[in-house]
Amino acid sequence: MKILLIGGGGREHAIATAIVKSRRCDKLYCAPGNAGIARIAECVPIGIMEFDRQIEFVKKNDIDLVVCSQDDPLCTGLVDAHEAAGIRVFGTRKNAAIIEGSKAFSKNLMKKYGIPTAAYEVFSDPDEAISYLETRAKFPIVLKADGLALGKGVLICNDIEEAKAGVVQIMEDKKFGSAGNEMVIEEFMTGREVSVLAFVDGRNIKFMSSAQDHKRAGDGDTGLNTGGMGTFSPSPFYTDKIDRQCREQIYQKTVDAMAAEGRPFKGVLYFGLMMTKDGPKVVEYNTRFGDPEAQVVIPRMKTDIVDVMEAVIDGNLDKIDLEFENNAAVCIVLASGGYPVHYEKGKVITGLESFDGREDYYCFHAGTKFDDEGRTVTSGGRVLGVTAIGSTLKEARANANKAVEWVHFDNEYMRHDIGKALDEIR
Repeated sequence: MKILLIGGGGREHAIATAIVKSRRCDKLYCAPGNAGIARIAECVPIGIMEFDRQIEFVKKNDIDLVVCSQDDPLCTGLVDAHEAAGIRVFGTRKNAAIIEGSKAFSKNLMKKYGIPTAAYEVFSDPDEAISYLETRAKFPIVLKADGLALGKGVLICNDIEEAKAGVVQIMEDKKFGSAGNEMVIEEFMTGREVSVLAFVDGRNIKFMSSAQDHKRAGDGDTGLNTGGMGTFSPSPFYTDKIDRQCREQIYQKTVDAMAAEGRPFKGVLYFGLMMTKDGPKVVEYNTRFGDPEAQVVIPRMKTDIVDVMEAVIDGNLDKIDLEFENNAAVCIVLASGGYPVHYEKGKVITGLESFDGREDYYCFHAGTKFDDEGRTVTSGGRVLGVTAIGSTLKEARANANKAVEWVHFDNEYMRHDIGKALDEIR
């Protein structure tokens, strides 16, 4: 098969690495790709939102399968556009991708179908939101821009002044653009967060390994929310008991609810979960592989990823035996100093060759490109995701901490406590 992958981040590099290992893949293209993906695929200068140009390229090059796992194009209708052109595509249709594209929709869905989540209210008027905060809110409280905000449209507010300022940022100053036209205010849940990814074919679910993300920019979970500064898989805090509860109360109920709403879900469904004292609750849904969760989950996957994608498209997922290695992975993100606010680009990256030929070590490119001299340089806030495999989580963490020393660029920064919670495990 000839396959076109849409995107150019660390998640796409991880997906690309799995696709090129598939016995089904003869040729992989990526639009637009990055400097790391260019080593294993042919990158083409087509943007993720340029549906017409993608379709033209697919037809001109006889592409057999298009793969997309990025929120903006999925929520805008990439799958619908390609399907309308007669193209076979893996991803979620627009009417189902709303489960990520609108937090108000997903919260209302959970309320209607009895899926456990935090108590909430939805507002489209900032004055009404502030009135609610002044009269009914308990602090700390969470403010969420309704739409897509690159994983950053969430504010945790400790008092009324912070909350009122947050309403202004989201709804009036439009810090997150049109994503803040509506806003969800919800109770602050406490507990460990765990991510569970699943392939879904509209009816059937096949679960991937659990993972645990680190969103805050600084050590000790301090600083601003980011797209993710590191992650590990599997999560030892996702126990068999919790898995049973989620299967009974969350997973199938969500898939069945979407089907009942006339929005059958196909693709990758990401369950962001909070392990509260009252049991697991849904924090959020995503309609795609998480980033950087994909960088620790996909390398542990034994089953041919193209076989799974084909089964999702055809509605035959129940015939797939989805297997993962009995090991562990840790990913540490190397970011540009100043991320997620202001940061410089164009810094030369050295040491990438240190990963060549090594088993169980990966350097996934998230924000890289080639400069005019052909050097690999930084082009984003999150630059590299250094992933290492180990027989245990602690071994994988030690390997990842060793591997981040192999690569360098000016003004890089990272968290030094990715997976620190593992020290609580005897």
